[in-house]
Amino acid sequence: MKKLLLSLIFSTIIAATPGMGQSRLTLEVDHATAAIKPYMWGIFFEDINFGADGGLYAELVKNRSFEFYEPMMGWKEASKEEGNGKIFILKREQKKPVNPTYLRIDSRNDQGLYGVVNEGFRGMGVRANERYNFSVIARKADGDTPEVVVELVNSEGSVIGQTTITGFTKEWQKLEGSLTSSQTDPKASLRVMVKGKGIVDMDMISLFPENTWKNRKNGLRADLVQMLYDLKPGFLRFPGGCIVEGHDLSLRYQWKKTVGPVEEREMIINRWNTEFMHRHTPDYFQSFGLGFYEYFLLAEDLGAEPLPILNCGMACQYNTGELVPLDELDPYIQDALDLIEFANGDTTTQWGKLRAQMGHPQPFNLKFLGIGNEQWGEQYVERYQKFAEVLRQKHPEIMLVGGSGPKPEDERFHYLWNEMKDEEVDLIDEHYYMSPDWFFSNADRYDDYDRNGPKVFAGEYAAHGPEKEYPLSKNTWLSALSEAAFMTGLVRNADVVNMASYAPLMAHVEAWQWRPDLIWFDNLNVVGTPNYYVQKLYSTCTGNEVLNITKDGSPLTGQNKLYASASRDKNNGKVYIKLVNASNNSQEVIINMNGNAKFDKKATVYLMTADDPLAYNTFETPKKVVPVQSTIKIKGKVIHETLQPMSFYVFEIGAKF
Repeated sequence: MKKLLLSLIFSTIIAATPGMGQSRLTLEVDHATAAIKPYMWGIFFEDINFGADGGLYAELVKNRSFEFYEPMMGWKEASKEEGNGKIFILKREQKKPVNPTYLRIDSRNDQGLYGVVNEGFRGMGVRANERYNFSVIARKADGDTPEVVVELVNSEGSVIGQTTITGFTKEWQKLEGSLTSSQTDPKASLRVMVKGKGIVDMDMISLFPENTWKNRKNGLRADLVQMLYDLKPGFLRFPGGCIVEGHDLSLRYQWKKTVGPVEEREMIINRWNTEFMHRHTPDYFQSFGLGFYEYFLLAEDLGAEPLPILNCGMACQYNTGELVPLDELDPYIQDALDLIEFANGDTTTQWGKLRAQMGHPQPFNLKFLGIGNEQWGEQYVERYQKFAEVLRQKHPEIMLVGGSGPKPEDERFHYLWNEMKDEEVDLIDEHYYMSPDWFFSNADRYDDYDRNGPKVFAGEYAAHGPEKEYPLSKNTWLSALSEAAFMTGLVRNADVVNMASYAPLMAHVEAWQWRPDLIWFDNLNVVGTPNYYVQKLYSTCTGNEVLNITKDGSPLTGQNKLYASASRDKNNGKVYIKLVNASNNSQEVIINMNGNAKFDKKATVYLMTADDPLAYNTFETPKKVVPVQSTIKIKGKVIHETLQPMSFYVFEIGAKF
C-alpha cells in the first residue's frame, strides 16, 4: 500500500513526458535584467531541535545553573571509594533574582568522593586527545579547604579524563581547570565530586571543548559553524521564528536578557519544550549562552548581514495570542531603539558601551530589523505602525521587515500584503512550508509581482514531502529538487525577491521537534542534507546580475519539466546557469549564449541527482546526494548537454565581458 501511495505521488509530480526531444535555450549575456543583492541567500537560525543549547552553543553541561523547573534535571547523585553525603538545592532570590538556584554538596566521608554527575545533551560528545575546559562558580560553605575532582566518564562508566580544582574560599568565585579525553565517545558524562569531608556550594558548572569556532573560549561548536560558513550566507536571521513570540508574553524572547555576563542571563523554558506533544522535550530550556551579542558576532564571522527579529507586543497566535495594549507598547519600541544602539551606537552610549565591554568596540553595522515574526490580522498591523512611526523618524537608515502571516496565499496573507504595502514596508516576510508539487508549480510565483511595491524576503521555506521513521528521511532528493526548481524563480525575480532562507536550519537527531531541516547533527557528527547542497550551490555560485534565459522567448518555469535561471558577475568574469530537469527522462538541451562576451573553452559543471527520488543523506552515508563536479567543453558560444532525469545542474563559465 505504501509503495502504491508513493507511486501515485511521483506520477503527479514527476511524471514522464514522452517525446520531449531537444530543447533549445537562448541566454542573453550582454544585458542584465536586474541586480542580485549581495545578501540575497542567507540562513535562518532558531533554537529549535536543540539548535542552540545542545547544538551550536558548545556547552556540554545541561542545566548548568540548576534553573530548570526541576533543578536536578540532567543531574544525579554520584559517589566513589565509599564516599557519601547529601545533595541540597538552595535559592538566593533576594541577592540574585536572575539566577537564584545553586547546588550544595555536603560530603561526609574523610576518604571518599561524593558529588554529582551530568548527562549532557543526550550525552556529551568528546574526542580522544582533545582538551575540555571546566569552570564553576563556587564557594566553601563549611569544613576544611576542599578539593573537587572533575572526571570525564565514558558510556561504560570508565574515567577517560580527570582534573582537580582547588582554591575554594568562603566567597563566590569562578574556578577553572582543564582535562584531556583519552577516548572518543558520543555518550560521555561529567562527574563533579568533593574529595573528603566538606561542604561546597556550586553554580554555573560548565564544560566546553577547547576546540571551538575560532578557538573562542566558551564559544560555538566548530563543525556546525563551518557548515554555515561554507554556505557563504549573505545574511543571518535570528533568533527565529516562533521563538520570538513565546507561548505567552512572559516567555517571549527579550534580547536585553541575553547580553552581558552569561551567569547574569535569565534562563527560560524553550517554547518547543511542549509545543508538540508527540515530540515532547521536557529538558529543553534556553540558557541564552548564545545571545544577541554572539549572534551579531557570528554574523560578522560569516560575512553576513545581521537580521534580528523583535517581538512586536504579540504572543504566538497559535498559542495564547496575548496582546500588549497599544498604549503600553513603549517598552517594546524602546527595546528596538536600544538594540540599534547596541549594534551601531558609539561606545559612549549605554548600549554601545556594553557591546564594547563584551569585546567589540566597533559597531556591527546593523541595516535590517524585523518587527514581529508570523503574526496576522489588524492587531499586527496596528502594532507594526507604532514601531514604524518611531523607527522611521529616529533611524531612517534601518530597513524594516514586516510579516505576511504563516501561509503563502490565504486570506491573512493577502490582507497583510495590502496593509504592508500601504505602510511602505521595505521587505515583506513570506513563509511557505508546502509540498514538493507546490514548489514545482510556483517557480513563476513572482513573475507578476508589482515591481514598484515592497521587496520580498522569502524568510522561511521548505518542501515537505514523503517521509519515513528515520529523522533525516524527510530531507529527500525530491524535496531538494523541487526547491532548486522554485529558486530559479527567485533568481529570475531578484528585483522583487531580495532575500531568501530555508528553515529550520539545524536539528539534533535525538532531540528534534520539527523536520525537515537543512543540517542534522549528533554529539560528534554533522550531515548536510540534499537541501543543504542545493542551497550551497545557489549561495556560492551566484552572480550579481540576472540574465535572461528563455525557450521560444519565454522563461522556463516547468515547461517539459524544465526550469532555468542565469546570472553573471562581470567583476569576477563568471556566468552561472542553473537548470533543473524534474522529469524522469533524460533531456537534451542546447544553450546559445548570445552577446559579445568571450567565453572560456571549458566550463565547470556541478551536478546533483539520485536514482531514487526519496534518497537522503545519513550519518553512515553522508555523501549519498551531493554535488559532483566535472568539466565540459564549450564550442564557441554553445553548451550542449544531456540532462539526467531528476537532476539539478549548475554551469560556471569564465567570461570576458
